[in-house]
Amino acid sequence: MKKFIILLLALLPAGTVCAQHLPQRLDELLSAYASVHEFTGTVLVAKKGEVLLEKGYGSQNIRQRIPNSPATIFEIASVTKTFTAALILKLVEENKLSLDDRLSQYYPAYPHGESIRIRHLLTHTSGIYNYTENGDFMHERSGEPADERSMMALFEDQPLEFEPGKGWKYSNSGYQLLGYIITKVTGMTYQQAIRKYIFQPLQMTHSGFDFMHLDTLKAAKGYYDPGSGKIYTMVAPLIDSTVTLSAGSIYSTVNDLYKWHEGLQQNKVMNKESQELAYLPVRENYGYGWIIDSIYGKKVVAHSGGVFGFRSNFARVPEDDICVILLSNTETPALNEITRSVLAVLYQRSYQIPRNKQPVTLPGEKLRQYTGNYLERKRSLKIEIKLENGELIAYPYQGPRSALVATDDSHFFIKDQQGAEIGFTKDSTGKVRAMTFTINGETHLADKL
Repeated sequence: MKKFIILLLALLPAGTVCAQHLPQRLDELLSAYASVHEFTGTVLVAKKGEVLLEKGYGSQNIRQRIPNSPATIFEIASVTKTFTAALILKLVEENKLSLDDRLSQYYPAYPHGESIRIRHLLTHTSGIYNYTENGDFMHERSGEPADERSMMALFEDQPLEFEPGKGWKYSNSGYQLLGYIITKVTGMTYQQAIRKYIFQPLQMTHSGFDFMHLDTLKAAKGYYDPGSGKIYTMVAPLIDSTVTLSAGSIYSTVNDLYKWHEGLQQNKVMNKESQELAYLPVRENYGYGWIIDSIYGKKVVAHSGGVFGFRSNFARVPEDDICVILLSNTETPALNEITRSVLAVLYQRSYQIPRNKQPVTLPGEKLRQYTGNYLERKRSLKIEIKLENGELIAYPYQGPRSALVATDDSHFFIKDQQGAEIGFTKDSTGKVRAMTFTINGETHLADKL
């Protein structure tokens, strides 16, 4: 569970922003997020072939005091899925497979393989169990090399979440299977096929797969917050690329990902018809390897990624040739919010920048009224609020603890996350009834049980 994060924001009148001032405005925005510890990494923003901002913020390596720069290499995690999906669609163009191929054509003994099609794997509508939900495996064995058989054993015998094509649930397992199918169809490893069809034609010379064994000073260290009052200072463990493979093993730079954007804009990998299909939402705003949204009447196609110590967001407005790339070597939850703010700058709309908050001290008897169990309405997430050593502590189910700091009698932010905010509401008798919190700009309501 991501920490409850919302920044205390001050509106800026973006309508007065002139085009020639865009780089300055963008830098001011990202610098503000960096100053409140919501962004550490590298950003690239481009519009109609012009790179408006390409800059690093914070440290690539804290111990060696190496700053992030445009040359810094990051794990991009699930942004990998945009490459996997594109290669599948390219193979469809070459008549080497069909989106209606059944999984049983490639794995005859796979349970329910007759009812699962390649299009289901691409769109997360297969119902196949997501192996990254296996916490024991991810925390204890994901750093070790794994072969196809051992990976498939994590999910193939698990019951389907729903009948294929009848529901939606994000499944890294489905994309792992796509990588194995690519190998069967092309006679190459997944890595070889991606290099041949995408990396080499687009000259993506700083992208690859085995981040764990990458021998270069340009590779970022990934950091996380241990919840001890420090801010993203613990070096995160690495996952072996055979474990994430076609679901999330690619590493890259902002410049290489911009080449990916340009290649898509110019139909260098897939033809126009394949891209139109890729950007067509099937369920839950997910298409064929892309999350589809809209802003200011424009279609936005994007994908985010997250792995221990790293977060990424790759967003594009194909109609206007806009590309926003955010690569972070911390587990910040703010990238979607930053992306929306960047797009607001580009379209000269009102946008928000973070400001520091001033904490206040509340006595224990006031804090105690907020303790108890809460149930978030939309996703049924359970959250327990405890009072420990004079502090309110939030414990989301299967998530990290978060210490809360008051800004007034009923509003709080996450300790050491300048701007994180949670609010409590009371009924007419003064009894606490609910809690509100925001993640990436989306407000959630949790009822007190």
